[in-house]
Amino acid sequence: MIDGVGPFFTGHPRGRINWSKIPFSTLERGGRLDREGFRTIRELFKRFAGTAAAMGFTAVSLDDLAHLTDFPAYSPGLRRRITDYREEFDVLFDLAHAAGLKPYLTTDIVFFNRELDAALGRDDERIVPFLKASVEALFRDFPRVSGLIIRFGESDGVDVKGEFRSRPVLRTPSQVRRYLLALLSVCEPARRNLVVRTWSLGAYPVGDLMWNRRTYEEVFGLIRSPQLFISMKYGETDFFRYVPLCAHFREDPHHAKIVELQARREYEGFGDYPSFVGWDYERYMRELAGCRNMAGVWVWCQTGGWTASRRITFVKDSSVWNEINVHVTAGVVIHGLSVDEAVRRWCREHLPGRDPEKCLELLKLSAEVIRELLYLPDYAGRSVYFRRLRLPPLLHVFWDTILITGSVRTWMRHFTRDRRATIQQGYDALDKIKTMEELAVSLGLPAEDLRAQYAAFEILAVAREVFLGPRSRWREGEQRLRGLIQAYRRNHGGSYSFVVKMGPSRMSAGLMGLGLRLVIRHTAPYRLSDRLVYLRALAGIGWLLKFWPAHRLPRLVGSQGMELRHFLK
Repeated sequence: MIDGVGPFFTGHPRGRINWSKIPFSTLERGGRLDREGFRTIRELFKRFAGTAAAMGFTAVSLDDLAHLTDFPAYSPGLRRRITDYREEFDVLFDLAHAAGLKPYLTTDIVFFNRELDAALGRDDERIVPFLKASVEALFRDFPRVSGLIIRFGESDGVDVKGEFRSRPVLRTPSQVRRYLLALLSVCEPARRNLVVRTWSLGAYPVGDLMWNRRTYEEVFGLIRSPQLFISMKYGETDFFRYVPLCAHFREDPHHAKIVELQARREYEGFGDYPSFVGWDYERYMRELAGCRNMAGVWVWCQTGGWTASRRITFVKDSSVWNEINVHVTAGVVIHGLSVDEAVRRWCREHLPGRDPEKCLELLKLSAEVIRELLYLPDYAGRSVYFRRLRLPPLLHVFWDTILITGSVRTWMRHFTRDRRATIQQGYDALDKIKTMEELAVSLGLPAEDLRAQYAAFEILAVAREVFLGPRSRWREGEQRLRGLIQAYRRNHGGSYSFVVKMGPSRMSAGLMGLGLRLVIRHTAPYRLSDRLVYLRALAGIGWLLKFWPAHRLPRLVGSQGMELRHFLK
């Protein structure tokens, strides 16, 4: 399966975009759907579907249930727009089917608006029948739709505009199980698939579903259905490097499972520069070969993250680095090719007459640069848990924003073993980007992308030197960093933004180390302190955040992602 949301973003206004779902509010004009805009979407989607099918994909995911199912209490204007959406999506479903792709529709559990809030509230006795009726209507009215993909561990970002917003409703394993059984009672007689995502941001007692075997068993253990598919990201956290394969794939022999892979790397540049994943995914597929009941792969070519970048995969030839990732991933997971074979095949088709070995070298270096400079290897190679989350191995990059702050500095100094070698490793990675630029020129690939990457990653290398160097040079280093950031913005447009707040160190290294040992753990099982203190006390803080003014929260928290208070429940 591949995500098919890219064509919906082609007319999006300038500025930072939330790529987590179709931007429905931008598709409407004057209270109705923009039919002219949808004519363009249809043309681009037809091209996209044909390209995906030619690579071997057999299914496509689209958003979402809320905009395709009616409800009598909705306003007349909303009901007209839903009618418009139903007509347009019916055409897209036909286009997908004609290309050989089975359409799947996504939904959060649960979506709300003013009328649904009044009718459903937070009452499961009302919500469950509403969901069942919505899915029954979907399957009845759209026979091309092959199934439903549900997410319940995260809700819409705070910046999502439009008629519908989702919020997390499912809090306990038993509640999740009840909802799944209700939806399966619709899917089974209709012979449609229910794809359940384990992705969670740690909210509520079910928030550790991604890695906690006990929670996983409580949710899925007693459910057996030929229509149930469990979809998991390859690791116990988001789409990062350095993470081992999630143990659920090996430990669950009973359920059909799907592994989620991301080709457009939302934490590694969004395709603005090469961030090759072929060898990582080849390794995961070798490990998955020994797992029972593997049913498929879901490749994300566009979905995820916040950025102003406009690289749209397989649309208007704007996203070559993402497209290489998709082609090679498809070659490895669908056709059983080695990475080398898949890259050489891509070169034959897209760079005829050019040396494929140079392309392989460029991609190899791109993966090394990401691992050695974007990540901090000493930290990224460790397993770190806090409350119900396995912490990301990349803590100073939030989508298109890089944090150069006193807190990041303290964190880096705590985890780095050999500071001098780590600084040198960063500058060695910059030399590799120069080599990549030379290779790109010889291959006819966009070398400007490498020049922009070098400028951005030079800031990372200098920041690493400042962080890990003597305190006496911190102020001088901050001035140097600000100059590099200005040059980056001036010369390359600056797809990255930087938050530079070095400040004085407020905590000694020893005190910082003690604090980290108290709140984080390096193995998955909860400690007594986690159960008695961090899971309970921080839930109270989450409750208090309901009353905290949004403008008093950090910009990244207040403008992107799920509401902060949910993380601490």
